[in-house]
Amino acid sequence: MKILGIGSRINHEEFGLGVVTNVSTKDYWVTFIENGLETIALDSKFEIIEYVENEVDTVSFFDVETTLKNLLKQWSDVSEVVHIGDKWKGGKLIMEPKDPKLASKEIPIETFFHKIVMVRDRLRVMEQKINSSKLDDLDKVDLQQYITRIYGSLTTFNILFKIKEQQFEGSKSE
Repeated sequence: MKILGIGSRINHEEFGLGVVTNVSTKDYWVTFIENGLETIALDSKFEIIEYVENEVDTVSFFDVETTLKNLLKQWSDVSEVVHIGDKWKGGKLIMEPKDPKLASKEIPIETFFHKIVMVRDRLRVMEQKINSSKLDDLDKVDLQQYITRIYGSLTTFNILFKIKEQQFEGSKSE
């Protein structure tokens, strides 16, 4: 099957006369005179009125966007959306020193939660960098154990997370 290039003109039995305006790995995007823009499968039945050679890469914008998102997720510190538990929304964290002469510190709990999530995300990036580094396996395992212990120390804050799968997880006792 030869793939039509952008600018090819076709006659489709359902949509009528049209011009190919984009090509993806699965579909033609065709602007039809009577029906506007439609996507049709590459193997659809239609009459070719004028063939223009396919000079374009048949990777769609969606494919490029999906690949880019996956790469960014894997190799950057772009983080997923993490929600605070409903009971904490609008709350505040109050820290009071033992000495009553000293001022207490009060911050919105969402601000504190955001900082905790940032720590978690930075730890994940550190894990990825360690795993992809040129360190020998023994050093990688050693550093991974430290990170696991850090996650374990942060499990105290799991009560703030709305979704259990997003919580910290330390090493499990056997």
